[in-house]
Amino acid sequence: MHRRPLLDLLERYLVRYPDDLVAVDHIRQFVRQHTQCFERSCVEGHITGAAWVVTPERDRVCLVHHKKLNRWLQPGGHADGECDVAAVALNEAQEETGLSGLTLCGDLPLDVDVHRIPARGAISAHLHHDIRFLIEAPGDQDPVVSDESHAVRWFAMDEIEAMFPEPSLLRMWERAR
Repeated sequence: MHRRPLLDLLERYLVRYPDDLVAVDHIRQFVRQHTQCFERSCVEGHITGAAWVVTPERDRVCLVHHKKLNRWLQPGGHADGECDVAAVALNEAQEETGLSGLTLCGDLPLDVDVHRIPARGAISAHLHHDIRFLIEAPGDQDPVVSDESHAVRWFAMDEIEAMFPEPSLLRMWERAR
């Protein structure tokens, strides 16, 4: 089953982050119930991959100002049939930041999150089951804005807490330190 690697990854993740049981259980149930969970055509929701992109020193993080959601977020996006969520995260990070030389840190996600995406046009509201990975990028590069964003930039890690009170961003910030 193409979903088995993700389910196994979530089991290993839960050993490291047992406090995330509610989110992990939600994602596991969703994956088990939806054979097309990696496709955006799964209208109830889908698996997404995301990246917390930091410098090797872990003193800065690269965020994108998302056009559709009109807020600063970590790079990430739809799996579109790809069941290797780490590969999805790496690809999305490169596409949305323009940074090169990206390196996946470790073999477990940094975080998982389930969040509602509001309805937009013909697309109904749905859930993103976000699997987030820690990714390092050389800090001497300037990120490049993609078509999906208004802006992209490096933030000092101490800016994150002051500027972005969203719990999921703060969780990733804390774990990456």
